Amino acid sequence: MNSLVILLQIGLALAVCSTAFADGVDGRDQEPQAAAADSRLPLRELRAFTQVFEQIRRGYVDEVDDTQLLENAIVGLLLELDPHSAYLDFSDYQDLQESASGEYGGLGIEVSAERGLIKVIAPIDGSPAKKIGIESGDLIIEINGQPVRSMALPKAIDKLRGEKGSAIDLEIYREGEDGPLPFTIIRDIIYNSAVRSRFLEPGIGYVRIAQFQEKSGSDFIAAIEKLDVQTSPDQPIRGLVIDLRNNPGGLVPAAVQIADALIDSGTIVYTEGRIASSNQRFEATPGDMLASVPVVVLINGGSASASEIVAGALQDHNRAAIVGTQSFGKGSVQTVMPLGDGRAVKLTTARYFTPSGRSIQALGIAPDIIVPRAEIRLLDAVPELREKDLQGHLPNIDDAQPGPALEDISDDNQLQEAVIILKGFNLLGGNPKPSAAPK
Repeated sequence: MNSLVILLQIGLALAVCSTAFADGVDGRDQEPQAAAADSRLPLRELRAFTQVFEQIRRGYVDEVDDTQLLENAIVGLLLELDPHSAYLDFSDYQDLQESASGEYGGLGIEVSAERGLIKVIAPIDGSPAKKIGIESGDLIIEINGQPVRSMALPKAIDKLRGEKGSAIDLEIYREGEDGPLPFTIIRDIIYNSAVRSRFLEPGIGYVRIAQFQEKSGSDFIAAIEKLDVQTSPDQPIRGLVIDLRNNPGGLVPAAVQIADALIDSGTIVYTEGRIASSNQRFEATPGDMLASVPVVVLINGGSASASEIVAGALQDHNRAAIVGTQSFGKGSVQTVMPLGDGRAVKLTTARYFTPSGRSIQALGIAPDIIVPRAEIRLLDAVPELREKDLQGHLPNIDDAQPGPALEDISDDNQLQEAVIILKGFNLLGGNPKPSAAPK
């Protein structure tokens, strides 16, 4: 049977399938004839497609496999819809799953390229690399007997990763050693959290969220609890900076969980689409982890999607001051639909709205306080004469000791402004509370 007949049969089958699909998602009884008319595929365009398909098969300068042609056609179906709908082949689907889960099979090391070699930035605590003795600053010179000099970093990372339980041989150059050090490491499942936390100065906490993975919500809650444990009764948390700059987004449930940790009641986000499952409303549960603590959220043009859900929810609830520059403006939700053979389709199925009903699609979140990224240069100061410089000055009888050294954030003006704003909230009596939560 020739390809033209096969494709026409496929088209007719798709018409039948699309009728059943429409009946199912609408949840309404329809007249069979009307349903068939609404979902009938355009036969003229289908014939044109099969003609083009056949012309390419027969006349293209190089032979192209039929399967590849059909796969290209699927790619084209999604390519023209919007920038975020896409066909995912086996490799793309694996990468997406890995990115969403934060888990991969590997050694547990952060690496970078240096002088044509692969440098270990740091081994992850508890990882196979850490347990076997890989150290920060080590240079990987061979992977499974293959020199890595001038090997592209992504290719080297692909070689370092692999299935749990598989072995990999590395040769390491370490400063101070007489020669290369051989290591055989058994790969394991590595979890790389996208959430990092620390104190910028006493009482001012900082949480960086690089993307929204499956465990980012629980990781955020754990980070806040960890910061709280590190404080003392006389020096509690006085402010929190949540850094969402250049966070491209990720999973909506993680964004909802993070916003819920700081919002006591009301809507966090809602979505609207053509099918019933795309219309959802996410509500906050009672309790605010940091009820009396002011919060600043940093955003910029690289903050997108789930980042904008968090920023929009906290802004609408007056729970945080949004600082930085306009966000990216991706106000749509994508659903990943597995095809059952290791491939999948990522399809835009809904738009999301902030609690007050704002759609930020192609607009973004406008910060409450605009702070563009800038380079700070202190003016040359003329030395000033002070009391302590005068000969014979009276000593200070206060026994107070200098406070702990503060983290140097002089190269990040937006982060500096966030800390200043938090101090201002404290001076003015804490975080302002909303008169009523958006419903």
